Amino acid sequence: MPTRKLVPDVIKNQALSCLPPSATARDAALLMAERRIAAVLVTEGRTLKGIVTERDMTVRVVAAGLDPATTPLSVVMTADPDTLPPSSPAIAALDLMERHHYRHLPVAVDGEAVGMVSIRDLFAVVRAHLEDEIRDREAYMFGSGYSAEGAA
Repeated sequence: MPTRKLVPDVIKNQALSCLPPSATARDAALLMAERRIAAVLVTEGRTLKGIVTERDMTVRVVAAGLDPATTPLSVVMTADPDTLPPSSPAIAALDLMERHHYRHLPVAVDGEAVGMVSIRDLFAVVRAHLEDEIRDREAYMFGSGYSAEGAA
């Protein structure tokens, strides 16, 4: 079985959700709500500067008592986040996310944001892989014509 790459096997035709560092936490919350996503890339042009997640909003804005309408993302974002290139195997993203407890990981090329992978995206790939493995093993073990009625 070929190694699944972040692009195109996990991320396909993804529209990036980006805001500049000067945007407010409220801007990020509105974008997340509108697009039903849990993280926003913080960029200047296409250059990745950081990432803001729902968890960041909860801990660094709400729990800290900051005003979302006036707090810039540059204050609450995770600056210079870890990234992987699009050619990375999906398992590399899964390993990095598990090791550092991330749920979202930017995909970048030379500092330029090209996508974001979520743990949910990777779960779908792992699940599909496991289902394929089970099907292949059952076909090998029982043959394509196996049925309970034929075994007596």
